[in-house]
Amino acid sequence: MTFPARELLKNWDEQQSAYIAHREERYNAALDVLAMLYGEEFHVVDLACGPGSFSMRLLNRFPAIRVTAIDLDPLLLTLAKEALSEYSDRIQFFSGDIATADCFAAMTDKPQAVVSSTAIHWLLPEQQVALYRNIFNLLDEHGLFMNADHQRFDNRNPCQKRIAQLHDEDTQKKAWTAGVQDWDSWFASATRHHELADLMDARTAIFKDRPTPLPTTVEFQLAALRQAGFSETGTLWQFLDDYVIAGWK
Repeated sequence: MTFPARELLKNWDEQQSAYIAHREERYNAALDVLAMLYGEEFHVVDLACGPGSFSMRLLNRFPAIRVTAIDLDPLLLTLAKEALSEYSDRIQFFSGDIATADCFAAMTDKPQAVVSSTAIHWLLPEQQVALYRNIFNLLDEHGLFMNADHQRFDNRNPCQKRIAQLHDEDTQKKAWTAGVQDWDSWFASATRHHELADLMDARTAIFKDRPTPLPTTVEFQLAALRQAGFSETGTLWQFLDDYVIAGWK
C-alpha cells in the first residue's frame, strides 16, 4: 500500500489528544499496571483498536507480548494493519463487532488481559453490560480488563460536570488554534488516499443506523463489571471525567 500509515496514525493521536487532554498519561497508567501484574510476556486483546494507537504502545513497551487487535471499522483496521506492519509477528488483527456476542469468535486462546480506549462509550448501556460479560468469559483465570474512556458526570455532580466541560472546551480550543485536526478533518485527509477512500462507503454503511447512546457514569461502569462477574472492580486513574477503570476476574 502507498498511503502514509504512520503519519496518519500520528495525526490521529494528535487529533484524539484534542478531545482527551491527558491521553498519554492515561495510556501509561494502563501500561504500568500490565507491567506490574504480568511482567514482560503475556497475551492482550486491544478491543476496538481503531488505527492501532493502544496496540502500538503495547508492542513498544513489551517486546515479548502478543496482541490481538479487534475492530469493526474497515478503514481504521486497514490503517492499523499498515501502520503496525513491522510488528506482524506479534500482532493479529480481526474484524469484529463488540456490540455482538460473537466478537471473540475467531480467538483460539484466553488472554491474560483485555484493554480498550475511547470506544466502549459508543455502545448502548445494555450492550456494554453484555460486552463485559463476554470479556469476563474470554479472559484467562485472574485476568484483567481495563477501559480507558470518559465516564461523564451526571446531575448529581453539577460542579464537577461543569469543570469537566470547561476543561474539554479549553483543551479543544488550544489544539485547534495550534492547527491540530478535528475528527472530521482527519477523516477528510485520510480519504485523500484511494486505498482508504475506497473503504469509506463501507464504514458509513456499518455505522449509519446505530443509535447514539447516552453517556454513562463511572458508577454505572463499575456496577456493570460486577454484574458481569468480575470479582474486583475499581478506578486505576482519573482526571475529572476521564478514567481508567478495571475489573479482575
